[in-house]
Amino acid sequence: MISGRRQLEQNEAAVLGPWALQSALSRGRQYPEGAPAHRTAFQRDRDRIIHSAAFRRLQYKTQVFINDAGDYYRTRLTHTLEMSQIGRALARSLAANEDLVEAICLAHDLGHPPFGHVGEAVLNRLADGFDGFDHNWQGWRLVTQLERRFRDWPGLNLTLETLEGMLRHETERNLAALAGFEPELRGSLEAQIANISDDLAYHAHDLDDGLQSGLLRTEALDGLEIWRLLCDRIGWQGGNQNELFRHLLVRELIGLQVEDVLQETGRGLRALVPATPQAVQAHAGNVVRHSDAMLAMDRELGEFLYQHLYQHERLTPVARRAEDCLEVIFERYMSRPETLPGPWRDRLADGERGRVVVDFIADMTDRSALLTADRLSGSG
Repeated sequence: MISGRRQLEQNEAAVLGPWALQSALSRGRQYPEGAPAHRTAFQRDRDRIIHSAAFRRLQYKTQVFINDAGDYYRTRLTHTLEMSQIGRALARSLAANEDLVEAICLAHDLGHPPFGHVGEAVLNRLADGFDGFDHNWQGWRLVTQLERRFRDWPGLNLTLETLEGMLRHETERNLAALAGFEPELRGSLEAQIANISDDLAYHAHDLDDGLQSGLLRTEALDGLEIWRLLCDRIGWQGGNQNELFRHLLVRELIGLQVEDVLQETGRGLRALVPATPQAVQAHAGNVVRHSDAMLAMDRELGEFLYQHLYQHERLTPVARRAEDCLEVIFERYMSRPETLPGPWRDRLADGERGRVVVDFIADMTDRSALLTADRLSGSG
């Protein structure tokens, strides 16, 4: 038997909790279009994101280490896929909409520029005169304006639920309000699952990459409560930290945190008893959360990674290389925008030069940015 869209929607209604967003009840898309025959609305969103050019470029964009540092280290694409797997597992256990969680997870990093957070900081500084740069807002602009895959509208024409889930990612700016969503509401349960899955994935996998690279030493980790707990659970008392040890460590860390999220969120749902998805969004705090004890350990780990990995002295030359690269490209095309590649040059008539140049740079991968800067500076 072949399941059509209506059967898939009926399956959702039968198995999802009352707090979950159902695709049959979607608020729709900016540009009306016919419903797919064999996919739900959120499945169509997921597929459009996967087939976008911005998603493919994540393969060659930095997570922590620049793309040419080695084949083992995470990229934005592998981080996104690992985050998506965690998000789907949480959604399934919490009777949330797994397809919507997956779509939000897959889209959450589309707006990242080359060179990760270093690249974002540089672009934000260079774009200071025209509203700066924020990768979450850039991701929204990509899926609503910049991607060109359809004749009748710009962007990917995603559902409002996926767009809102992207913009309610935890940030310092209220991006949802900028896009016209109600500013006082929190993210849907699915958006909250995506958000916590991001934290789970990058802490665990950055720890793995840090150990693999040799930038992190196990002796320095001994002061972390979560490290001591993990070592006790896997029975490690020091010694060789080979590849199998790292795999075991990462599995244990993710499993420990996933179980904690499920237990704490389950308690929250039982206490709130939300009859609708909107009741979750109107709640004063996030329903999807860690226990206080795990949250404290997770924050301690995040601060450790920031100080001892992201700010490591061996990464300083890498950051400087990235900064110089982006400045060369920005200065060249700001002074000579007519030399931009054709599609970007065509956009100059519709938008201000600075924003077009920043969009062009943000689209680049680590490799293309390095090659372009070498060519423009005459060193390549």
